[in-house]
Amino acid sequence: MKLSDYSIQKLGEFIAGDPDGWPYRRGVDLVDFFNKQGFRDVYAEGFPTRRIFAQERVAQLNGKPKLKDVIRETLDPRLWMDLNIGTVTEAAEKLNELLRFDGYEVVLDGNFYKVRELSGSIIQVETRFNQSSELSELVIEEQIQKCREKIEMGDYSGAITNARSLVEAVCLRIESELDSNPQANDGDLNKLFNRVRKLLNLDPSRQDITESLKQVLSGLSGIVNGLAAMRNKMSDAHGVSYKPSRHHAKLAVNAAKTLVDFLFDTLTYQNKKGTLNHKPTTSK
Repeated sequence: MKLSDYSIQKLGEFIAGDPDGWPYRRGVDLVDFFNKQGFRDVYAEGFPTRRIFAQERVAQLNGKPKLKDVIRETLDPRLWMDLNIGTVTEAAEKLNELLRFDGYEVVLDGNFYKVRELSGSIIQVETRFNQSSELSELVIEEQIQKCREKIEMGDYSGAITNARSLVEAVCLRIESELDSNPQANDGDLNKLFNRVRKLLNLDPSRQDITESLKQVLSGLSGIVNGLAAMRNKMSDAHGVSYKPSRHHAKLAVNAAKTLVDFLFDTLTYQNKKGTLNHKPTTSK
């Protein structure tokens, strides 16, 4: 984590507690605060002003992972419990006004605040399974939990991205299991889902499928279309044209879970019944 010189100076002031709304730290408190981050200072005669000491220590941690820990400790909500100087929420908002110029922000993660990047790199696709990973209910639930964690962190775009990627990963895994010569993935989620749907004997054009099931399958296609469209809107080539809210992200994640659970259960059920036709390898 790397901050500008101006942000370092302001963060030092916040930690020292000079501005209104921030818990005041004495010199000895500041020594204890930074010693928890690896320093070995001693509070004694000749100690610099509180603000300068805090700014110097923040500067020394700049560019290091420990700086995130410093910010987390600075916004410990318990420090505001017995104070009549504002709230931790207001302090976090004030800090975000500063951090956003450096490409970061703090978000509530459980009971404490956590630093995250604002750049596109924060959206990490965690739902790609390793080649050794076995597709199972546990693996799916683990990936859904990661989506939910992003929602709780306020990373709604990241949650939607991961939900979409989970659907893609499950479809790719099913296709590779049932087709010895799967088509190369071109990123078109709708085409991929349609291929998997046929492999799982879920093609709505089949005459032996009831109208009610066809309606459900049409709904699943709508989920795929919606996830693909939401993700495309968030990464528009001419700039972000869609900023999702919490309820949008929850809808996307829950819809993705419904879809992948159904695909997995269908694969398991039809494998047991022996009704799946595994496409053999074809010579080229």
